Amino acid sequence: MTKRSTGGVTRRALVSGACSVLARPVAQAAQAAGIKPGDLPDLTIKEVRVYVTKMGQLAGIVTTSGIEGNYTLRRRYWHPDWSTEGWLEYARRLLVGKSALDWPGWIAAWDPGRRRRGQSPYSSAIDNCMWDLLGKAVGLPVYRILGAYRDRVLAYASSQHLKTVEEFVESARQAKAQGFRAYKIHPPELEPGGRGDYRLDMEICKALRKELGDDFLLLMDPVGVYTRYEAMKVGRLLDELNFVAYEDPIPTTDIDGYVELCQALDVPIHLGEFLFSPYAYAEYIRRGAADVVRFIVDNVGGITAGMKIAHLAECFGLEVAPHNWGDTLEHAVHFHCELAAPNAPFFEMTFPQGAYDPPYMKDRIRVASDGYVYAPTKPGLGYEIDRDELDRLTVQLLR
Repeated sequence: MTKRSTGGVTRRALVSGACSVLARPVAQAAQAAGIKPGDLPDLTIKEVRVYVTKMGQLAGIVTTSGIEGNYTLRRRYWHPDWSTEGWLEYARRLLVGKSALDWPGWIAAWDPGRRRRGQSPYSSAIDNCMWDLLGKAVGLPVYRILGAYRDRVLAYASSQHLKTVEEFVESARQAKAQGFRAYKIHPPELEPGGRGDYRLDMEICKALRKELGDDFLLLMDPVGVYTRYEAMKVGRLLDELNFVAYEDPIPTTDIDGYVELCQALDVPIHLGEFLFSPYAYAEYIRRGAADVVRFIVDNVGGITAGMKIAHLAECFGLEVAPHNWGDTLEHAVHFHCELAAPNAPFFEMTFPQGAYDPPYMKDRIRVASDGYVYAPTKPGLGYEIDRDELDRLTVQLLR
């Protein structure tokens, strides 16, 4: 929550330790669980499937030993405007008959032929399913395999794009009553996905500070729609109101603008949701164009790529703020990164809580009365699917 944070570990030592689990996840998982690699169940991929429900799609990767890893499969990812049409055919060609031991090579984008085009829109769902599968295979939640740094993360309520000052005040009041100690504003949109009115946004910020008091943590995310002038005007107000985060105020492509904001404002500038490859972050960090680095695992290659970005930020003394938004599993993949990354101070909770929870999930993610979200204890992504309910709600099973 400060402009810069530092640690006592060398960059070489940090990267060496972090890379071992990401490069050899199966071996590291077996070691974490105290299992000899030869005693692991057969991790050969037998089948790839997609459960189609009225609420959306769920990807599944199944081994010959019957272990299934799952993750939400969006038809389109909003930030990069990617379609996942063709995911099943791609994953089936790539995975069936192969061992999970070979998994890192399936999603890596280091090869120049892949790197020149950016991250594949198919990689993230594969990677997230594989982490879920691996955790189930060794009986551990994913964050324990990645390297557990903590067992809880402070949550902030992340608002919808409400329309009026009064609606935001009421929403924030409800969040505080539910135990939240922080709240993020997504300001009104004059048209869906479009610009708003920065002057109205400023009135909302002032009203929430007055309503919630000086000790309540406030964050602001206009989703990249301001001009430089508007961003500076709002940012100066956020400094006066002691906000702890100013996320994506201008388009991500305006690196010079971000450098200017970082230099001029005290409020930490968050950036990264509109970057679509782990390799896209270095220039922003090198130039001082971000105080806190954000990522969406769906946009960058899954949990594996998200942790690479988290470690990169840590090497440069920066905090990281993964994007927890959406359904239960979409929150979960980012939560495991936050639990494993020492430089991740916040859990973003879609508000109202559970707004997008699929009805086939047995477990829910909720903030506790102390304002924290506590780590799951079940294996894999840690939130169990009710298989009978999923079967009942599935209108088509694609294989």
